[in-house]
Amino acid sequence: MIENTENPQEGRIVQINIEEQMKTAYIDYSMSVIVGRALPDVRDGLKPVHRRVLFGMNELGNNSNKPYKKSARIVGEVMGKFHPHGDASIYDTIVRLAQPWSMRYMMVDGQGNFGSVDGDMPAAMRYTEIRLRKIAEAMLEDIDKETVDFTLNFDDTLEEPTVLPTRVPNLLINGASGIAVGMATNIMPHNLSEVVDGCIAYIDNREITIEELIKHVKAPDFPTGGIIYGFDGVKQGFETGRGRVVVRGKITSETTKAGRERLVIYELPYQINKAVLHQKIAQLVNDKIIEGISDVRDESDREGMRLVIDLKREAIPNVIINQLYKYSELQTSYGINNVALSKGRPRVFNLKDMISEFIEFRHEVVVRRTQYELREAEKKAHILAGYLIALDHLDEVIALIRNSATPDIAKEGLMSNFGLTEIQSKAILELRLQRLTGMERDKIREEYEEIMKLINYLKEILGDEGLRFKIIKEELEDVKKRFGDERKTEIQYLASEMRIEDIIAEEDVVITISHLGYIKRTSAYDYRQQKRGGRGAIGGKTRDEDYIEHLFVASTHHTMLFFTEKGRCYWLKVYEIPEGEKSGKGRAIQNLITLPSDDKIRTIIDIKDLQDKDFINSHYIMLCTKNGIIKKTLLEEFSRPRQNGVNAITINEGDQLLEAKLTDGNSEMMMAIRSGRAIRFNENTVRETGRGAIGVRGIEVDNEKDEVVGMICVNKEDETRTVLVVSEKGFGKRTEIEEYRVTNRGGKGVKTISVTEKTGSLIAILDVTEKDDLMITCKSGITIRMAVADIREAGRATQGVRLIRLDETDEIAAVARIDEQEEQPEDLLEGEEGIETEAVEGEATEEGTAAAEGEEAPAPTEE
Repeated sequence: MIENTENPQEGRIVQINIEEQMKTAYIDYSMSVIVGRALPDVRDGLKPVHRRVLFGMNELGNNSNKPYKKSARIVGEVMGKFHPHGDASIYDTIVRLAQPWSMRYMMVDGQGNFGSVDGDMPAAMRYTEIRLRKIAEAMLEDIDKETVDFTLNFDDTLEEPTVLPTRVPNLLINGASGIAVGMATNIMPHNLSEVVDGCIAYIDNREITIEELIKHVKAPDFPTGGIIYGFDGVKQGFETGRGRVVVRGKITSETTKAGRERLVIYELPYQINKAVLHQKIAQLVNDKIIEGISDVRDESDREGMRLVIDLKREAIPNVIINQLYKYSELQTSYGINNVALSKGRPRVFNLKDMISEFIEFRHEVVVRRTQYELREAEKKAHILAGYLIALDHLDEVIALIRNSATPDIAKEGLMSNFGLTEIQSKAILELRLQRLTGMERDKIREEYEEIMKLINYLKEILGDEGLRFKIIKEELEDVKKRFGDERKTEIQYLASEMRIEDIIAEEDVVITISHLGYIKRTSAYDYRQQKRGGRGAIGGKTRDEDYIEHLFVASTHHTMLFFTEKGRCYWLKVYEIPEGEKSGKGRAIQNLITLPSDDKIRTIIDIKDLQDKDFINSHYIMLCTKNGIIKKTLLEEFSRPRQNGVNAITINEGDQLLEAKLTDGNSEMMMAIRSGRAIRFNENTVRETGRGAIGVRGIEVDNEKDEVVGMICVNKEDETRTVLVVSEKGFGKRTEIEEYRVTNRGGKGVKTISVTEKTGSLIAILDVTEKDDLMITCKSGITIRMAVADIREAGRATQGVRLIRLDETDEIAAVARIDEQEEQPEDLLEGEEGIETEAVEGEATEEGTAAAEGEEAPAPTEE
């Protein structure tokens, strides 16, 4: 420090190190950016500009139940009072808070042009109008009850909150992104219902692990929907606060009336510009990086997004979809970086940290709110107590006031004569005369009793932590009830993520595949049991000329083997099949497996665990074709899933794969044909062959119009099982297995149902027990579920009883068995019996109840 002796008036000159000065100045600047601009607070999930916008709108009375106000009015209010950084930053914030593709839960209700997902700019602030949404009001609730600290604004003339007393876990549900100095944040949005469930689970168990929390907060949930592809990066983000999430747009395939295939993109990854994606796809086609696309156009309207891609005739939809994911922004990855401010300091938070910080803050808010309400209640009780004293001495009080020269003398007199405080005396002097009537005096006493009860309750809250957390849970459940919704983003697990099954509930589901190849899974519980002969319930909405063709029941943890009519085998985990409503049509199967457009699924096998070596080396897949060919292959040959599938059987020209069954090597097989005949033979008469073999003859098919309709495995030692046959006009019956004698394979078989014009041809053959349920699906989409026990037993040569009443133009499309019918609440079964049963008994035909000897064919030789 050097003093200027020549001219002391000029002050002092202080020597400093320029390096130290720059360090200090830059640190001050960086902390200002970190705390005051770029990073959100972990408690309310807001940056200062967002908080000031919401607080300013609230202060201006711009609430959800009030008329809209011009955006410019709000911008001016916020800029002039709280945020002196220019109108552009404030209006940009307001716009983003009002955009449904930017915010998972919008805070601002906007009226006017707020831009588009194509990147269009919003209208100027003088044209748009806004007001708060109800969820934003839930974030501001109780702000006037001293629940949060306030600080002076930029010019020290007003106060603004340092944080909002939010009831909504905003940081998790809306996420945040920002670039500070030396650090950045990128927090993904999540589903409010799931986050609330996670918060409640944490309140119930503070030692809860992140693994357990993930059962509630499953994954990020983006406002634009899409599909999260793979879970490992998401789980890493939940556990450490840093990870990577891969998001794909949703795309489906359609068939035009002209028979051409086209793809439709109807949901995009988060923050992807649709117009830019459209241009990118067109560029990929022009550069011949993606071939097979003939046209790309945007058909989006107010009904929703629709980016249509027309395919050339030779193009395979699944191949084009995978190329779009690879080369365009239809698949995008996001880095999870959960950096937020806690007590003014930036740090990285995992899932449990963010939930615990929010719950701790809510607890602080509840305590401060209760303390404020207690103070106010005690103030009011104090005044009411003074009123009661005055009412007990009403005449004396009135006389004292009348005889006092001034209010101050009256106040002194009340304090000295009746022991009242200054506050009570002042309140009595200000009391309106109407409150001295008898009815009003009773009201004062009731009001005092009520306020004392409230004071006791508030003191109980402050003295009981368990009660405080109960209040927090109730308020969270109210938030979930008011603002919660379903997930928008699907989760698609990779085959390598085997531990994913640990977080998926194991339950039985009904898998349906339509004739045109739409697949979905639905909880088996959704299908109510009905009595035989009922009209059924809608099992799936289908397109014109489409109907439910396959209906299968399996556990969500199992693996499905799909066999196509051309003899190919594909694999799919049950939980990978999209979940849909019972009346929904599902999703095109080409989007899930690489299935050529000229092939289709014919049969499905449910395998519990393909990694069980003992099981796969002791079981076999039995395949049969429409022309009566049967083939036996070890299950182990199907235990290594491949994306493009494998060849399961070589199909001769004019033939198709019909059925596949899992056997233990010691079963007996039965095959049935449309004309009403069936054959029974030992499995060991069919030699084991590899996947590429053709097979041998199983049953003789007489003419071109006849064909095999089904194959079952039977076990003669299991006396509980019977053979169920169903005809296309809705007739069916059960028959003892022993009525079908064992012959060699390749014969004509014996009569299994009397086929008449009334019954129609044989459509299905199943092995069932009385504990099973039956699911029958018609080509019209009608589905009926009934107990097998309701279907009576009859001889082989009878026509059976009516199982379902069909319209004249309707026919049965598929019949499936549900093992061991689940117990269902009585209220689901009441009133669901449908139309009374039309008992059409099985009448014996001219051939008699026993089969004629001539029906059984001699044992053939092996092909």
